[in-house]
Amino acid sequence: MAAQISPSILSADFARLAEDVAIIADSADWVHVDVMDNHFVPNLTLGLPVVEALLKHSALPLDCHLMIEDPDRWAPQYAEAGAGSVTIHAEAAKAPIRTLRAIRAAGARAGLGVNPATPVDGFEDILGEIDMLLLMTVEPGFGGQKFLDVVLPKIRRARELIKARDLPVWLQVDGGVSAETIERCAEAGADVFVAGSAVYGAEDPAEAIRKLKERAEAATAW
Repeated sequence: MAAQISPSILSADFARLAEDVAIIADSADWVHVDVMDNHFVPNLTLGLPVVEALLKHSALPLDCHLMIEDPDRWAPQYAEAGAGSVTIHAEAAKAPIRTLRAIRAAGARAGLGVNPATPVDGFEDILGEIDMLLLMTVEPGFGGQKFLDVVLPKIRRARELIKARDLPVWLQVDGGVSAETIERCAEAGADVFVAGSAVYGAEDPAEAIRKLKERAEAATAW
């Protein structure tokens, strides 16, 4: 599949989210929404009411990444609200299969996120329950961090597992994705890229997205 870019509004201006989403509407594929509760990660961002408000103004589907405790309770509500994709973390979910199925039943794509130190092999048996596997390429919690090259072998391994099962699972990377790192991620097997500061820190966010996508597609070797 073609590379997809999901700009993270964690790097946008929270006082003008609707405007910052609008400026990427013609170039991005998704709007990545980082939901943090200051428990699972040491940061507090936004929650369901803001997502519901954004849904009224965004021409792009919302890609909600729940970095929260008790995603089993909250994740289905994001899907029911209208999010296009809802990702829960393997480290936080107590009943991941049930929750992933609930997300799908509510009409959203179901994603499973794993932190840098979490191996992917343990999730091979539930790949059929997900639409997207998200690999964190920084420690979750804050934007603007440096990309962790140690995750590259895990991206390759995840792609191998997906390919071996012949599943239509997207492989997303999140953290430190930029013009300098996106080609390595694409070459390793990623096809959906979350970019925050690389987009919203650019003078022209829409052009930054187009360039990121060009680099990713040029490097795709799988």
